[in-house]
Amino acid sequence: MDINQQKEQLSISYIRAIAAVAGYSLYRPEVDNDSVDLGIVSRGGTGKILSPRLELQLKCTSRDILDENYIKYPLNLKNYNDLKINALVPRILVVVLVPEKITDWIKQTESELCLRNCAYWVSLRGIPNTENLTKIKLALSRSLKARRQKVMTQVELAERIHSSQPRVAKAENGDASVSIELLIRAMLATGATLQEIGKVIAEVG
Repeated sequence: MDINQQKEQLSISYIRAIAAVAGYSLYRPEVDNDSVDLGIVSRGGTGKILSPRLELQLKCTSRDILDENYIKYPLNLKNYNDLKINALVPRILVVVLVPEKITDWIKQTESELCLRNCAYWVSLRGIPNTENLTKIKLALSRSLKARRQKVMTQVELAERIHSSQPRVAKAENGDASVSIELLIRAMLATGATLQEIGKVIAEVG
């Protein structure tokens, strides 16, 4: 598995562990068209609503997302739009934060099994539309392709950013599933400065 697949599997395991301790069941949609990775189900309940459910979009990152009063995470437009709708089953975004080194993710001894760091969640239901994100991603994609073609192959770039060649191809073609975080990391790997990346974003208006 590559690093992103490992992060995905760890985030799923994290939710499974929390749900198991709380006594809840989990389910996974066979097809993920609505930015739903996992669902949590509670059996029975009280009041007018029985067997309540909650659906989750999972993200896992080792980047610095913590600020003094909030967390910051670059969410792609499709996920944003899928999570903000008034769905019948409520949806939340869950961001699992892990250490930079994989060897620090888990600590296991005879007395404990420790998953390092934690997860943060937020409901985006009802928040306003965002329009500029798609334009910014397309501008970064075009700039990335132009820069990369001058200095390296897609395979070489994929190795530098610990990703895959198909993922780099998607990034250069403006695929909606590619995050701004990946685009910026790829731009930096081609030699672009933060000032140059900022100029590309600023020109979008």
